[in-house]
Amino acid sequence: MQTGDVVHSCPAIADGILYIGSWDTYLYAPEAQTGKEQWRFKTGDDPEIHNHVGIQSSPSVMDGVVYFGSRDSFAYAVDAATGKQLWKFSTDGSWVNNSIAVHDGKAYFGTSIPGIMHAVDAKTGKVVFDLPTGTPVFASIALAGDMLYMGNFGGKLTAIDLKTQKPAWVFDTDGAEQNASAMTNADGSIKFERVFTSPKPFYDDMVLVVHKLFTMGTILSSPVVVGHTLYFGSTDGNLYALE
Repeated sequence: MQTGDVVHSCPAIADGILYIGSWDTYLYAPEAQTGKEQWRFKTGDDPEIHNHVGIQSSPSVMDGVVYFGSRDSFAYAVDAATGKQLWKFSTDGSWVNNSIAVHDGKAYFGTSIPGIMHAVDAKTGKVVFDLPTGTPVFASIALAGDMLYMGNFGGKLTAIDLKTQKPAWVFDTDGAEQNASAMTNADGSIKFERVFTSPKPFYDDMVLVVHKLFTMGTILSSPVVVGHTLYFGSTDGNLYALE
């Protein structure tokens, strides 16, 4: 099977069906063995600047439902067998590039600017609680027991207690400790006036901006919990292991 564009999304497989997103705005569901397409689901378009389009989020499958996010500023839940939309959740213009984690009847995901972690009801998409993250969340979330672990663009790894729905602790990468204060405000949001050198940046300017932001020890790697240890990587060149 061929998609119409680049594929950054990792596939998920359940009951012999493979689910994968593409930059052409579609989530595809082909048979894993033959590649024969069973259905496709279309997300939003952006005909003006073609920036808010495509699926980078890797889908998650749970109890016959496929959960995924899109750059069209929505998180989706669709029926795994038919591709019928069950619900979609608006992030008010913010990308959902990470995978949606589903646990105990709730779906968890982070967004890009301004950076919010949403917890919604897995069946309805209704908000359970939200937490500001300060900077964008591109890495997928990890769940272990009653704790949720989430990295952000500002080099912070936050552990959230799902019982209290509040942060239990926050770890700063070496890059964040050295450079984040110069590029973030008191609430953790990015000082865009400090990192953008041009009011209308071109491609080369954007590359320099991203490079500058990466000095904060950005966490793009999805954390993994093994036993009592949490592992994740950072753009500051370190692999971290936390207890």
